[in-house]
Amino acid sequence: MSHREVGQSPDEVFDVVDERDVVVGREFRREIHRRGLRHRAIHIFWLRGDGRLCLQRRSYAKDNCPGMLSSSCAGHVDAGETYLRAAERELREELGVAVPPEALQEVDYAPCHAELGNEFVRSYVLRGDHATALAAFEVDSILWRTPAETEAWARTEPAIFATPFLHLLRRADIRHALGLTA
Repeated sequence: MSHREVGQSPDEVFDVVDERDVVVGREFRREIHRRGLRHRAIHIFWLRGDGRLCLQRRSYAKDNCPGMLSSSCAGHVDAGETYLRAAERELREELGVAVPPEALQEVDYAPCHAELGNEFVRSYVLRGDHATALAAFEVDSILWRTPAETEAWARTEPAIFATPFLHLLRRADIRHALGLTA
């Protein structure tokens, strides 16, 4: 069984970065997580034409936050890969949505934080209606809620949401991009 069929592989290699997000080495996924090393990730917040936000229920095979609700798409940046290229790849791998890079609008750059799993995170917004083909080994299901419904739900039942998602949902630039600010 390949790592793409079980949700992730401990043999994936990611860039290790310093406190300024500068690459200082490379390490296996399992070592990065075991040792709490800084690394990079992306999150995508997909808003359909009707304004509803796609929430992903993470696969139960995931090693981090299995079965929890999260952003539309999230993933690590592979060694030598750019944030934007990782966002394109993860969107295609997880949701089966292939878009050109200009369809992904960067809205936030979050500094490394424990709630983000020691990751620097660039967040993107995707807008529009796109057909999906979910990767079952990555995604259990998707559901659609307005950003306001999502925020209210996360406030009343935070335990069903992935910690990184809750952290990002509090960030001003993401809130603004989702229309959650006055």
